[in-house]
Amino acid sequence: MKQLRALTLIGPGFVVAATGLGAGDLVAAAVAGASLGTALLWAIAFGAIIKLALNEGLARWQLASGTTLLAGWLQHLPRWINYYFLAYLFIWAFLVGAALMAACGLAANALFPQLSINSWASLHSLLAIALVLFGRYSLFEQAMKVLILLMFATVMAAILASDWSTVGRTSSTTFNDINQHFNLVMALIGGVGGSVTLLCYGYWMREKGWHNTESLTLARIDLIVAYSITALFGMGIMILAAQSAPTSASGTHILLAMADQLGVLLSPIFRELFLIGVWAAVFSSMLGVWQGVPYIFTDVTAQWRSSVASIDASSPSYRLALLYIAIPPIALLYMGKPVWLIILYSVTGALFMPFLALTLLHLNNRIIAPALRYGAISNIAIVLALIVFSFIGGQYFLS
Repeated sequence: MKQLRALTLIGPGFVVAATGLGAGDLVAAAVAGASLGTALLWAIAFGAIIKLALNEGLARWQLASGTTLLAGWLQHLPRWINYYFLAYLFIWAFLVGAALMAACGLAANALFPQLSINSWASLHSLLAIALVLFGRYSLFEQAMKVLILLMFATVMAAILASDWSTVGRTSSTTFNDINQHFNLVMALIGGVGGSVTLLCYGYWMREKGWHNTESLTLARIDLIVAYSITALFGMGIMILAAQSAPTSASGTHILLAMADQLGVLLSPIFRELFLIGVWAAVFSSMLGVWQGVPYIFTDVTAQWRSSVASIDASSPSYRLALLYIAIPPIALLYMGKPVWLIILYSVTGALFMPFLALTLLHLNNRIIAPALRYGAISNIAIVLALIVFSFIGGQYFLS
């Protein structure tokens, strides 16, 4: 009975997991399915596990220390690290904002071509602003749960209607095939669950009223359920791509090609259902970024001012950050992305996930109370995350 009650209380995990599942992750799963069939399902599962471990570490730190991870960085690490992070955050928010708008515009245009992709993109951004500014956290969480249910149900419906004998034949891929697509394996592992958006979990826990170590078990249940659902969704995209995605398509257009092919293979209704699922996935990611990332900006500025004021959505810094994420990136939809900004984003971003893993190892093994520090399993999971993301990050500097 207690477990059933706990399941009715969860929510922030769904929000952070869905926020981290953007168009790039869907494309990577689709490309993997088209190229290698279902041979890389394990990569999505592994990526979900290590992101879950990182999120659990963040929750462990905040519930044990009573401070956010950003506050922990400022108190226990050199101050220059915070300057690096803020610079990266400005670049990340600008480029990710534009990418999310473009993905939402593409999905909506495929369903309703009466408006252009850029028009749909701008409208989605404005809708997300309105939901964030005029809705409470409880409304935001419920909206995210509806979008998650929508994206999961539509993809699962297509899978259940598919020819499973075809799915089985797509898994016969050799080790050499996988070795030739090693970068794709790394993209699948690294993509599930997001990067910077992991930090948002701490603020959503606060909104949910989780403030002490008694909530850690609830947070773990929350994260396990949420990452299981998003991993299954990513696997579902790969399974469908193994049957329907053309290997010639690239980028987000591979998702549109999948929808068209599903409409031919199954029924025209499945084209619309799949596109609705893709739209729900990318719009939930946009809504999560628009609502969660301004908390990070607000926290950074509050820490630098040594402010004891609460970090909430009514503060001027939160609203300025929201407008920064949601309005200026619209220009990139019409101008294209500057090459120098992409390079700077890649270089600074390559360091973030290894940095996150390293700081969690330090803070959760040395700073918090001994009874709450990492055990052997948690340390192994975080070290694995450190190795994987260091390797992925290293590719940016070696390529």
